[in-house]
Amino acid sequence: MLEEKLTEAIVEELKRQAAIQPQSLQVERADDAKASEELVVNGRIDLAALVMVIAGSVAGGP
Repeated sequence: MLEEKLTEAIVEELKRQAAIQPQSLQVERADDAKASEELVVNGRIDLAALVMVIAGSVAGGP
């Protein structure tokens, strides 16, 4: 489903960004990722990179 694909793309991008800059960004999600609709994000987000991931996901990218 499109919503699930978008959700996962967003979460994975935020986790990627947090891995690169752990001092500036923290991302937390429940252990049961499929059941959780909540995400806790604290810090700076590269919005341009996030938008690219979302656009790619909608367009059918990886």
